[in-house]
Amino acid sequence: MTLLLVALGAAVGAPARFLTDLVAAHYLGRAMPWGTLAVNTAGSGLAAFLAVAATGPAWTALLSIGFCGALTTFSTLSWETLRLAEDGRWRRAAANIALNLAGGLTAGLAGAALARLLGY
Repeated sequence: MTLLLVALGAAVGAPARFLTDLVAAHYLGRAMPWGTLAVNTAGSGLAAFLAVAATGPAWTALLSIGFCGALTTFSTLSWETLRLAEDGRWRRAAANIALNLAGGLTAGLAGAALARLLGY
């Protein structure tokens, strides 16, 4: 059952990541991978919220592991950063790493704080 819940969450998270990237690229361009930054930041906040809220093993499998796991992406972050560096855009590559780390940590802290504020 747990595997099915992870798969169901991932079936929603992966398309959400793809669509977020398309929308971000349409409105913000492709000079920076804004879509990946958005999903990594949002997913980090949600995962931290869920970790503090401890909603139970089924919800953890569905939302934290499945949805957030498929929504966020280290591999795409790495690939997009490598492409920026290979194109000679070293400052953007460094900014991409810094923004993803800072955004993820900040969102994670905010998600955990929100869960605690709500009494979890």
